[in-house]
Amino acid sequence: MQNIASPPDSGGVSRGRVLVVDDDPTVAEVAAGYLERAGYDVGRAGDGPSALDSYGVQRPDLVVLDLMLPGMDGFEVCRRMRARGPVPVIMLTARGDEDDRILGLETGADDYVTKPFSPRELVLRVEAVLRRDRRTGPGTRARLGGAGIGLDPLARLATRDGRDLCLTLREFDLLAFFLSHPGRAFTREELMREVWGWDFGDLSTVTVHVRRLRGKVETDPARPGLIHTVWGVGYRMDLPDDDTSGG
Repeated sequence: MQNIASPPDSGGVSRGRVLVVDDDPTVAEVAAGYLERAGYDVGRAGDGPSALDSYGVQRPDLVVLDLMLPGMDGFEVCRRMRARGPVPVIMLTARGDEDDRILGLETGADDYVTKPFSPRELVLRVEAVLRRDRRTGPGTRARLGGAGIGLDPLARLATRDGRDLCLTLREFDLLAFFLSHPGRAFTREELMREVWGWDFGDLSTVTVHVRRLRGKVETDPARPGLIHTVWGVGYRMDLPDDDTSGG
């Protein structure tokens, strides 16, 4: 880890519950300490079964999850947590291999941090993920629609032709953003800023989520009719002429 300095104190007001899962006691202690000083209630687990037990007893607002855990790796822990319901996940990995990062995102992780990491950066990532997840609040029940897609931002429910779409939190946010801006092309940098709330990060995060979203909303993901790649720019959602977003 890097930059081990005292984090800012939140003044004792809880900002949510975070579960830190890591078999390295030093990493877990430092990560938990920084998050606690930043105002979060923090639980800790040293392996996959303990993490799932803790998750079942009190579901956290976010999980910081190490990839390399004894007995049950972080991918499997993430899958099992996701099977119980949506929860934001930030994966920790000691490996910089792109395949591991992409697999983590495809498993449903919202972000990843590569070891050694700055504890301050981890806190910023946690804040960014939770800020985006809590942005939908009272008074935003207006339904978005188009191309047979129904979206209820307050209930966080998505359907296509009456069929429930099993979207992760970030996939839902990405779909909602596209539906709110039909016909407009966005760069991956713009999507990362607007959907993830980040001004920094690996742009493959966006690429992976677009691919996963296509797999769930497109009739033929290999020939997308909704979410198009705009070469040299990024991505654009096109809706049929008789569809509108909103209402």
